[in-house]
Amino acid sequence: SDSGLIPFLLIIELLSVENKTLSQLVGEMISSFPCSGEINSTVPNPKEKLEQLKAKFADGKIDEVDGVSIEYPEWRFNVRMSNTEPLLRLNVESRGNIKLMEEKTKEVLEFIRS
Repeated sequence: SDSGLIPFLLIIELLSVENKTLSQLVGEMISSFPCSGEINSTVPNPKEKLEQLKAKFADGKIDEVDGVSIEYPEWRFNVRMSNTEPLLRLNVESRGNIKLMEEKTKEVLEFIRS
């Protein structure tokens, strides 16, 4: 059966080897992948806008498991529809580059809201 004991012991070992607190290790991981956080935008036709996003960013790797996720080597984003409102929810992440994450968030958000 599954047990949390092995992951717990591995984390304890990592804390000992690195001589850092858990919050320090988590902070380092978070800074490695800056994220915009969820940004909601009201749009008249969310389904149509998702199709437009797929066309505009067709050069990226597209995944439609949970909304539309589009991935590039250094950044990615996910846009999904609200089930109850005419909203699109955007999340953007990059690989350790806050400026790139901010630029791409602005780019995708402007397209969504256009």
